[in-house]
Amino acid sequence: MRIVTARRISQMFFFLIFLWFCMVATLGERWWQLRGWPVNWLIQLDPLVGLGTLLATGTLYAGLLWGLLTMVLTILLGRFFCGWLCPFGTLHQVVGWLANLGRRASAMIAVNRYRRGQKVKYILLVFLLGAAAGDLISRLLGVPFQTPYLAAAIVVAFLLMGTVVHFTKTIPGVRWVTGVTVVAIGRVVHSLFTNGSRLLAASLQTGLLDPIPLFCRSVNLTLLPLVDGRLVSISAASRLYPGTFAIGAIFWAAVFLNLLIPRFYCRFVCPLGALFGVLGKNALWRVGQKADGCTACGACDRSCEGGCEPSSVIRTPECVLCMNCLADCRHDVMGYHLHASAAGEVAVPDISKRELLAALAAGVTAVPLVRLAGITGDAWNPDVIRPPGSLPEEAFLQRCIKCGQCMRVCPTNVIHPTALQAGIEGIWTPMLNFRMGTSGCQHGCIACGNLCPTAAIRPISIDERLGKGNFESGGPIRIGMAFVDRGRCLPWAMDRPCIVCQENCPVSPKAIFTRDEYRPVRLGGDIRLQGMQGNRLLIEGPVLPSGQFATGDYFVALDSRHGLPPARITDIGASGVTLADNPFTAAAGKGDRINLLVRLQLPYVDPARCIGCGVCEHECPVKGRRAIRVTAENETRERRHRLLL
Repeated sequence: MRIVTARRISQMFFFLIFLWFCMVATLGERWWQLRGWPVNWLIQLDPLVGLGTLLATGTLYAGLLWGLLTMVLTILLGRFFCGWLCPFGTLHQVVGWLANLGRRASAMIAVNRYRRGQKVKYILLVFLLGAAAGDLISRLLGVPFQTPYLAAAIVVAFLLMGTVVHFTKTIPGVRWVTGVTVVAIGRVVHSLFTNGSRLLAASLQTGLLDPIPLFCRSVNLTLLPLVDGRLVSISAASRLYPGTFAIGAIFWAAVFLNLLIPRFYCRFVCPLGALFGVLGKNALWRVGQKADGCTACGACDRSCEGGCEPSSVIRTPECVLCMNCLADCRHDVMGYHLHASAAGEVAVPDISKRELLAALAAGVTAVPLVRLAGITGDAWNPDVIRPPGSLPEEAFLQRCIKCGQCMRVCPTNVIHPTALQAGIEGIWTPMLNFRMGTSGCQHGCIACGNLCPTAAIRPISIDERLGKGNFESGGPIRIGMAFVDRGRCLPWAMDRPCIVCQENCPVSPKAIFTRDEYRPVRLGGDIRLQGMQGNRLLIEGPVLPSGQFATGDYFVALDSRHGLPPARITDIGASGVTLADNPFTAAAGKGDRINLLVRLQLPYVDPARCIGCGVCEHECPVKGRRAIRVTAENETRERRHRLLL
């Protein structure tokens, strides 16, 4: 079997298994639903997910150890993941191949040449890792300076060392030593004026451009909802995800750019490819020329997917091991072997030290600048309700890779991607929208936390979610709290009976309770008593429609001077009303004024019992801006957001 054929089989296998894992990330026990499928396996094989999480949190979630295997194999074999496994790379390669069918060899060589812009992916990688490394740098530089005298002594020592090194030039890498000295002095001086708590912060943003989370997010939120229920019914109800236009636009832009340059995303943007390029630049096995036999025909450049220029001095960090050069070479010069290419190699990515430092500094400083908006502090947005089990906001942003797995598995379709509600760094992270979906967040469901690949939503048990067993002392997990908008609530604002929120509250004892209040109904005139026939009152005055006033929520009463309680109406006819019980027999007389009252059960929320599940908001009959709405106040994950002592 030709090696290119083997590569294509591998690509097709991993592409199909990726799509299969996306499809079966649906809660259920059928063979085409979740049922134990390792749906996060390809995400776990992505070492950028593990590296970013490690830098941001100082810990590595157990499942992400698969990434170490990928890194080791890359060091041995080169960028095999890009050319043989990556489903996003496979899609780009197929689209680029289709776009260039029938083109002449000279045109193909021109379009597949190396371009200086391919270094952008390395700059993006350094920027994203710098944004994730803020806390780590803070810990490394966290030298305690208890007294000004100690700080001054350290500054003087660094100044003396830097001066000696700079002028004597006795140490190799004098510029690096000088740079480290300047940074250390700046850190010491800064510590004299502030504790530095706002100077450095970490945020995991690799998922924005990392191809595996990006492709997973795009398929979960934009592609599967388009075919769900048409070709095959994957979910119980059609999925909707507000704000996914940008996700789809970025995905299709990345795909269609292959019409200009094959594997455009892989060459210019992909930070995972940049990481593999760094790891595999001196791989044990590598593509290159043999010692003799090359005729400089350029055939090996015709279908090169990485733009690594194998016909001359090959750029090993750019080689994606597509093996097309081996298949196209008619003289058997190109090979995959243990020795370096006879024509020479460029083993260093085409990025200068200044560009590297600028990208790193930009990444490190970007997160503190974004945090000045206070989104993770006092200016937090209460409309951003995170799924149950979510870590506190700063820790959550250090782990979430925006893959959309939690949104895909949610059985009621209430987990959706944020736009800018959680700030720039929170874009496309999960939040709950109770107006959408089929219900609220079912308080017996723990699917999202058990599917999250990085534990941004930590896995919890049913007992912990409900506050039972060993977790009884802490009570159930609260993701927010419901608030009644009295200006929109039907009983409070419009004198219309409604107890939908109280009836649908799933908590026991219910978190929503009601208090009765009787209010007079506005009519077109006075109602007068003409006589009584048992429980039936004969009246005159405005016509009372039976469909409205015989629902059991309406009562009649005499003037307050009689001191009698209201009586409930059970039926209305053309000339009178029938009561469930007639207390007016001895007190009322002909011509007495009858008051028509509506009994309103006014809803109230008990903050000690409300868990913020959102069922009440979803079922509220006020279909625009709901009359009862859940916010993140009183959530369990952030102590400072709690309302209870």
